[in-house]
Amino acid sequence: MYAVIKTGGKQYRVSAGDKLKIEKLDADVGSEITFDQVLMVGDGADIKMGAPLLRGATVKATVLNQARGDKIKIFKMRRRKHYRKSQGHRQYYTEVQIAGISA
Repeated sequence: MYAVIKTGGKQYRVSAGDKLKIEKLDADVGSEITFDQVLMVGDGADIKMGAPLLRGATVKATVLNQARGDKIKIFKMRRRKHYRKSQGHRQYYTEVQIAGISA
């Protein structure tokens, strides 16, 4: 059984036992969270789709970690103009493990 959930402006296809790195959520490590924005649930050939959300469907997950991703380097340059700008960024993320899907 799998589901398509929406969180942090992105969509993820998840099934029980999957580990995901999603946009940062305000939750403590070890706590259980519930995703109620479920777009689709599938089990083999049986598929239920929402328009846009599936009513009554939830996905439960456990927070494993709160961390920051790898550093992304941003470098801008204009040739022959003596313009160089360097920046870096590390995005916060939450690592979750999917516990179960109920539809």
